[in-house]
Amino acid sequence: MVNFKNKPLIVLSAILIALSTSIHAKNNKSKPVTTVDSLDHTLVNWFNKDGITDSIYGASVYKTYEFLKDKTPKKKIIVAVIDGGIDIHHEDLKDKIWVNQDEIPGNGIDDDNNGYIDDVNGWNFIGSKEGQNIDIENIEYVRLIRQLESKYKNTDPKTISKDQRKEFALYQFCEKEYEKELQKYQERSVKISRLSSRIENSENLLKQYLDTDSLNLKLIKEIEDAPDSIMKAKGFMTNLYNNSFSYESFNEYKKHINLYLNKHLNLEYEVRSKIINDNVNDITDAGYGNMDVIGPDAHHGTHVAGIIGAVQKNGIGIDGVAENIEIMAIRAIPNGDEYDKDIALAIRYAVDNGANIINMSFGKSTSPQKHFVDDAIKYAEKANVLLIHASGNDGINIDKQLRYPHKVFNNKKQAANWISVGASTHHLDTQFIGNFSNYGAKYVDVFAPGVDVVSLYPGNQYQINSGTSMACPVVSGVAALIWSYYPELTMLQLKHILLQSATKYKKLKVNTPNLGSEKKTIKPSKLSRISTTGGLINAYNAAKMAESMN
Repeated sequence: MVNFKNKPLIVLSAILIALSTSIHAKNNKSKPVTTVDSLDHTLVNWFNKDGITDSIYGASVYKTYEFLKDKTPKKKIIVAVIDGGIDIHHEDLKDKIWVNQDEIPGNGIDDDNNGYIDDVNGWNFIGSKEGQNIDIENIEYVRLIRQLESKYKNTDPKTISKDQRKEFALYQFCEKEYEKELQKYQERSVKISRLSSRIENSENLLKQYLDTDSLNLKLIKEIEDAPDSIMKAKGFMTNLYNNSFSYESFNEYKKHINLYLNKHLNLEYEVRSKIINDNVNDITDAGYGNMDVIGPDAHHGTHVAGIIGAVQKNGIGIDGVAENIEIMAIRAIPNGDEYDKDIALAIRYAVDNGANIINMSFGKSTSPQKHFVDDAIKYAEKANVLLIHASGNDGINIDKQLRYPHKVFNNKKQAANWISVGASTHHLDTQFIGNFSNYGAKYVDVFAPGVDVVSLYPGNQYQINSGTSMACPVVSGVAALIWSYYPELTMLQLKHILLQSATKYKKLKVNTPNLGSEKKTIKPSKLSRISTTGGLINAYNAAKMAESMN
């Protein structure tokens, strides 16, 4: 705990603001704007640029189109985006949305007999047939505690039978994680409350002293030779402003804490039974959901979809990576942890309806029905479908701390159709990898642009966002781009090309991500020690390699 009497509160505020920028893959999030012209022009489309040609270390997409300019794409690639919803009406995306040609919109009939009524642009797996939608959910271990506590709470481990040991161990793990997270957020709530009071008191003192209704840094700095209480308030507020303090970030972080305490970590908060009322442990209990692929909050999925396929060179917005594609919108990710059952059904829906690539910018730390997802991944592999997954934003080594879904099955075999993606910046230096990005020499395959990425925001707006959630669709876009010109490639050949053609910076040493571990010394590492390829996705190299194979 911070000693508020002896340590400047600026230390606390800096920590809290830093934490607030790392929530749910939304680091360095900007305000949504109606045109990209008001954003930093060096960030717009940087993920498409080339390290040699532009001195900006993107995915070399523009260079790829120049290489392919005399060729015509042979196939329109369908990319399924499993996310929290997509604004399918966005001005820079609406012409790239997949349409189920066998379904008649709005007639209330399953015209194509695929089990989903009016699934014109995709499907919503976290909604009811009546049109209600799940927005906020628990963390997975909270749901598991609620499910298992009547069976195992206060149980003596010595009384556990052999066939219950695995389930009991899961319950113990969940309780441990829950208590750790609950304590963390309760402590943060206390700290933020104290900080908020200190800010309010300091502001009131300064306003009264200056006889003003509003404060700014210039006014505060002009205070000289004032009483001790005023000078202390001046120093405190000056430090806040000098360390990029903003009320917007501060209030956003307070909302984040309250969301965790009141919903994500609340054992009494349960919403699924009220809206869907299915058996989450029975994969055959399907048929739920609705056609609303936008949902109550589509900002994350819209940003992701825009990176993959926003219309290029149309004079508005950004240039998505892949031009000759369609985006299949699948809503299965709430604000909170997703259900394994929904993910498994979403993957199968994508495969059955013609998706070639599935983008998965989501993840969690516990997977109670992992076999559902394993079976769906195998189903996709048999159908020649490539799955591309964001490695996560915890700043940890996922070789040691697994995140789910995961390419290693319960039987220890590995999915051949899986690519895991970490996030990179546009700086070829020690800060080349995003400080939040997960990494791992075994379980993170490749890095891609994922810091300060400009993409779409619902309502014909645009936003800067950061996260492996942004890096993942860059790779999905590159995969779709290459496959659209070279559709004769098998999924395994395409995956091989994408990974082997990644740009290797063999001499470069980067800071190993360590988000939330301020006390640890950052040890520079070679990319080959924190990913399987040791490389950055490169569309140009991939196109040349595909051409040589062709």
